Amino acid sequence: MTLVQMQPRSAHATPVHRTAANAMDTAGPQVCDDMTVEVALSVMASARTGHLLVCDDDGLCTQLITYAQLAALRDSSAYTDRVQLRDILGDRGPFTSPASTMTEAEHAMRSRRLDALPAVDEQGSAPGALALAH
Repeated sequence: MTLVQMQPRSAHATPVHRTAANAMDTAGPQVCDDMTVEVALSVMASARTGHLLVCDDDGLCTQLITYAQLAALRDSSAYTDRVQLRDILGDRGPFTSPASTMTEAEHAMRSRRLDALPAVDEQGSAPGALALAH
């Protein structure tokens, strides 16, 4: 697996020491944590994406959730159509900083076995996300 850039960038704009900000895709769909799992799956399908960034009531990014996580929950015996994202999410994170080096971000993703990792700035906003190519 290698860290991939999700939006094309000019070859002339590539710095010697690439940071997460240089390779991240725009954040993509961001949803509030009071959204139900069913609605989140619908948003994901219509956006043709495998993940959503989940934000709290203050608009701060709290987590990234994947289709696989939501589908597994939907197929479990504990699932009801009233389950909200905030009911299934744990602690905040993991995140990387847009200023992190590509090596640091890739290491964080590999060590946690993540396919995608949001980049969150000092204010708690998610300007983008990184993804690993398989």
